[in-house]
Order: sequence, then structure tokens, then C-alpha cells
Amino acid sequence: MNFEDASKFPHRRYNPLIDEWVLVSLQRTLRPWQGKQETVPEKQKAKYDPSCYMCPANLRANGDKNPRYVSTFVFQNDYPSIVNSGHIESQTKSGLFQAATVNGECRVVCFSPRHDLTLAELPSNQIQEVIRTWISQTKELSQQYNWIQIFENKGELMGCSNPHPHCQIWTSNFIPNEILKEDTQQKKYFKKNNSVLLIDYLHEERKKKERLVIENDSWTVLVPFWAIWPYEILLLPKKHISYFTQMSKEDIKKLALIMKKLLTAYDKLFNTSMPYSMGWHFAPFTNNHHQYWQLHAHYYPPLLRSATIKKFMVGYEMLAEPQRDIIPEQAAERLKHLI
Repeated sequence: MNFEDASKFPHRRYNPLIDEWVLVSLQRTLRPWQGKQETVPEKQKAKYDPSCYMCPANLRANGDKNPRYVSTFVFQNDYPSIVNSGHIESQTKSGLFQAATVNGECRVVCFSPRHDLTLAELPSNQIQEVIRTWISQTKELSQQYNWIQIFENKGELMGCSNPHPHCQIWTSNFIPNEILKEDTQQKKYFKKNNSVLLIDYLHEERKKKERLVIENDSWTVLVPFWAIWPYEILLLPKKHISYFTQMSKEDIKKLALIMKKLLTAYDKLFNTSMPYSMGWHFAPFTNNHHQYWQLHAHYYPPLLRSATIKKFMVGYEMLAEPQRDIIPEQAAERLKHLI
């Protein structure tokens, strides 16, 4: 099959970053829809909510009182999924049963004191402040932990339990599964080609231009060739950067600008505040990974056809392999026209 046929027939696409495949079945978008229809609640959020445990000067779930913060605000998650128990790292094995100790922290980062403004709605200088907070947190936490996961779950569809715009930072003494996959593949590619996988991939994408959404002097936003989610995005720096802490002031400024444009386009797509999960991947803080690792962010929005119809990962996707309904080139073209 040549790539020109990709827009006509079902096919599989390979993701070299994690060594996995995705089934592309674009004809499924033509089928009549008789599934779940959801209404979008019309909610007007106030600038300040006295019942919100993330708003300035309010009490949190654990009884602590938030300061009257005026920029970003970071605090320890009151209900952490990972804790630093102080236990010495150990592993237990008994035949097919294995277990290992876990140490880490979970923090919450409020983007601003405003209860009603998402990242897309903040001015770029305030988005820069969020990025600088991510960097400072990474510098601090990397002194103690092997992995730091910065991520945002936006919207009720993505399981967000509090509407105050925020993200989370989870750290751990272990390297999680998805990072191990990316580490293995990038290292393998570097050994074979003496070049960085995602730098080479970005070079090819910029030549083809089929999946590019927007770029500036420092960053490129594209729908990856192997995307699983309908309007999935890969955000990449144009130069080789392995760690989040290596960005220059200009990189931070340009990142804030391109993030705002991307997130604004997301909101325009279905005339709703687009739900998504996003996260940053950079080299783990163990050994020497910087030669072959490239910093990047993944955006996974679930909406497929409208603000009320989302992509479900069920059946075949859960039991066989991921499958998508529109080709990445179509998704990129739609987003591009909304920038």
C-alpha cells in the first residue's frame, strides 16, 4: 500500500516512539450514530468560588488554608496516589508474583487565582508563569526522584474532580511503563542512526506539511502520523532539548504563545471548552539519557464528532489494539483552519 491510499482504505500505522500499532478505520465515521448523546451543561463559573478548595484563602480538604495567591500556587495533594513512605527501595518475587516498594509525591499546581479561566483563556504572560512553575518544580523534585510526570486532566469527561483550572505533578522512584517504552525506542533509534528519533521525525513532518497544525521559531504543533485520539497533538521543540529545565527564556515565551493558540483552536473546534489529558515527557533523571531523548508534550482530547460525542476506548481497543475513525491528516487540516 502506498501512502496515498491511506485516506481511502482501513490500514494500520506504526508508532516508533512506543513500538506499537494503531488501526485506522476512517469509514466508521460514515455510519449512522445511535449511541449515547450527551447534553453540554451551560455553566457560568464565577471568578471566585467560596466552596472551592483551590481558590485563594479557602480551606482545603485537609483543613489547611490557602494563601491569597496572585499567580500560580503549588500544594501537596491532599489525597495523593503516591507517597514518600521513607521505605528503602525493595522488590519481592515469588514465582509469577512480584511487588516493589514505591516512593514519591503528588502536587497540585493552580494556574492562577481565577476559578473561571482555563489555560486557553489566560494571557500568554500568565501561561509563561505556569511554564516557569513547571520548570522550578522539576528542578526541585529531580534532586530526589527518578521520574516527574507533569499532566493536566481538563474537564469532567477526563475525570477532573475540581473545575478550578489546575494540573498535577506526580513523582516516583520508578520509571512508569509509557516512559520506559519511549526510552527504549529512542535509545534503540539513536544507537542505530546516531540521531534523535523525534528530531528526525519532526524534520520529515515539516517537509510533508500534511499533519502540521502550527509552528513558530521554537516549537511545532502537529497531529502525529500514529495518533490514536481523534484530535491528538504532539508538541515538539525544534531544537534538541532533553529536559524541561533546558528551555531558554525565548523558548518559554514561544511555548506560551503556541500553547494558547492550540488550546484556543481546540475550544473553537466544537464550540466548547475542549476536555483533554495532556502531559510532558522528558528524559528520566537516571543515568545518561539526554543524548537520545527529546522533550515533547502529548495532548489527548476525547471528542470525536461534536461537543456531545466522544471517542470511546472499548471492545476492540481494550482487547486488541487502538483504533481511530478519522485520519490524522483530516484532523490536522480542521485544527489548522481554526488557528
